[in-house]
Amino acid sequence: MDKNNQLFIIILTLGIFLSISSFIQAQRPIRPVATYSIVAYDEASGQMGVAVQSHWFSVGSVVAWAEAGIGAVATQSFVEVSYGPLGLELMRAGKSSEDTLRALLAGDKHREVRQVAMVDVKGDVAVHTGKSCIAMAGHHKGKNYTVEANMMEKDSVWPAMAKAFENSTGPLVDRMTAALEAAQQEGGDIRGKQSAAILIVSTKSSGAAWKDRIFDLRVEDHPQPLLELKRLITIAKAYQHMNKGDEYITEGNSGEALKEYSRAMEIYPGNLEMYFWPAVLMAATGKTDESLPLFKKIFLQDKRWAELLQRLPKAGQFPNDSELMKKILSQLNE
Repeated sequence: MDKNNQLFIIILTLGIFLSISSFIQAQRPIRPVATYSIVAYDEASGQMGVAVQSHWFSVGSVVAWAEAGIGAVATQSFVEVSYGPLGLELMRAGKSSEDTLRALLAGDKHREVRQVAMVDVKGDVAVHTGKSCIAMAGHHKGKNYTVEANMMEKDSVWPAMAKAFENSTGPLVDRMTAALEAAQQEGGDIRGKQSAAILIVSTKSSGAAWKDRIFDLRVEDHPQPLLELKRLITIAKAYQHMNKGDEYITEGNSGEALKEYSRAMEIYPGNLEMYFWPAVLMAATGKTDESLPLFKKIFLQDKRWAELLQRLPKAGQFPNDSELMKKILSQLNE
């Protein structure tokens, strides 16, 4: 890096720090967002993110922050929301999670009521629980992750989260969810439960933010927010396979597309959309007989899918073959 670039980064970082200090000093603590959360990084999958649950409406819009190629932040307790975007800005300027957290706290006269955790793109984590956070409050810092909680029913919540995360296997989204479930099993928020969220991004930025956001799900208000969040995660996984199938169709690879569509059907069998597009692909690629049972299943539940099918040839999404269409539509009467 040449001297001009080094000077630019120093000036940029100094400007960010001064902005942080003046902004946070002007803030006053608001009501506590009693929360338990996990911030984690997974080198194998190239993913990082935040998962959270609270007795607070729309907790995900306040607590969880992440950006591909930069890092992830959870800001809670007497929450200062600006820790999220400002934390990401400092990490974008090249600061580590530890340096970023240190800078944020140094500029905040209310730091003892804050609880903040973050991970940078290298997987290094930092966490702070202020002395004035409402008990039971604490955190545990592990390799590539932190768990943190405040206003819990018991002080066993965050150790249980850490144990669940470390002992679980599979995709990062499932391991993070396991940590949230462990917290709830230990009693969770002393006031109960209301909302939950999970935000997972890629550790490498493609330059297309919508592609790098792997999971971005929020349960704003629900009697069983974790159960609802898990349901949404299942649906999201199915649609991820559907999207991959669509990409393969665009590339002209119908074989791989069918595999992805079939996987989506397995994950989320209750959605007719998961059956319709594989059936369309089968029929369009000469596997008409294999497609007919799927079309029959779809048409029996909702005949509007038959109308949609008839619109596809004009859009170039299905062969303009009257005999093929007739054979498929015959399933309406069987």
